[in-house]
Amino acid sequence: MSSVLPESTFIMPQAIISAQQLTQSIQLPHQTLTIFENLNLEILAGQQVAITGRSGSGKSTLLGILATLDQASSGKLSICGEAIQDLDEEQRALVRLKHIGFVFQSFQLLPHLSALENVMLPLRLQPNFIYADAEKKALKLLQRVGLERQSSQTPKVLSGGEQQRVAIARALISEPKIIFADEPTGNLDGHTAQEIEQLLFELNRELGTTLVLVTHDPKLAAQCQRHFELKEGQLIEHTEVSV
Repeated sequence: MSSVLPESTFIMPQAIISAQQLTQSIQLPHQTLTIFENLNLEILAGQQVAITGRSGSGKSTLLGILATLDQASSGKLSICGEAIQDLDEEQRALVRLKHIGFVFQSFQLLPHLSALENVMLPLRLQPNFIYADAEKKALKLLQRVGLERQSSQTPKVLSGGEQQRVAIARALISEPKIIFADEPTGNLDGHTAQEIEQLLFELNRELGTTLVLVTHDPKLAAQCQRHFELKEGQLIEHTEVSV
């Protein structure tokens, strides 16, 4: 009696970020300004994605919408399987708390807190916060980004590169599935910018965190696995493959 083996099936990985027909418009006194229209985008877990475009093209606006900080005028957006357009602000905030970390050009550190306290800050927003556990986790991340010895220092005595390393550690402490970075090296000198770029890519590979960044730097964009350009309201994917 022969047995029939089931046919193997190939399961496509699900997108961690999925956008369909995203449109963002601003109503002016005498006209409607459309920043972008009917954008479609799918990003898989663990991918490195760059979004470029000239100043004023809307790339930071798009990043803010993908990160659930803003809402699109129309279209659908799914983050980690959750339909964002169906959620209110409180529910979107929970999505950010559970799944998303942020790295900004201007670091956004609280000046009166130490590096350690800045890194711990996102955990304070979570239920069942335990100081000792949060402190241990924050120290481990500061060690990973090379700042264990600076843990007690406030931002004013840290260099720009050190402040951005603190910001990266803070973004990672909640173990987010996605890191959104808006011009993460824009305020840094060339050498420090390279160090921060490589740190972001190393952490992406080590932790499997999806990295979505906006940048003016074509060299940084070329290092990502995927590169999109926002041009005249449309999102164009470049076909070159990073090595």
